[in-house]
Amino acid sequence: MSAEPIMEKVMTEQDPIDLLIAIEEASVAPIRPEYVEGTVIVPPRPNDQHNAGAFKLAVQFFTAGLDLAGMGNGHRSAYQDGSTMALVIPDFYVLRRSPTELDEAYRKAHRGWYPIDMIALVGEVTSTDHAVGTGARPATYAAVGIPVYVLTDRHARTAHCHTDPVLPGDDPTEAYYKTDEKVNLGDPLPLPAPYPTLDTAPFRGD
Repeated sequence: MSAEPIMEKVMTEQDPIDLLIAIEEASVAPIRPEYVEGTVIVPPRPNDQHNAGAFKLAVQFFTAGLDLAGMGNGHRSAYQDGSTMALVIPDFYVLRRSPTELDEAYRKAHRGWYPIDMIALVGEVTSTDHAVGTGARPATYAAVGIPVYVLTDRHARTAHCHTDPVLPGDDPTEAYYKTDEKVNLGDPLPLPAPYPTLDTAPFRGD
């Protein structure tokens, strides 16, 4: 991406879903805002290297026979009281299940956002929002217990497989992944079974 993400802390009782809808409707250009750790994030439009690289990573899961790999859907996590904790659109993911009738009903009730517990593996490719990809996002994913977080850090030139999510207390911002398997971009990134070893070569010349 060529610009910094717009990030605005939300100090309101408004449902974050309503807020994101209002931001989308007010924007002249097409945008897909997200909501993480009480902050609205409007990522700049990704460039070709970002999109092509993320797509090539996702395709490797399909090639390995994981038909529930995907891209593009938004997912919602909630606090124990049912209020919205996060609204995220991962660069790629592998689902635990195909969307059920209950999942589709949830998506309808929450105006386009699937439940985040559908995700078994989540992947992000950083652009200019390095701090979000390496801090707020993994905390969000760990807090809801997603077992595997794959991070391609284009800034640090590394790829990571984060596993063993830990939530030490009641604060989701304190969640983290205990294990981090790291390689240089361009090297194979081992993932736990049943996932393939990822070829990160698409980012070698990025």
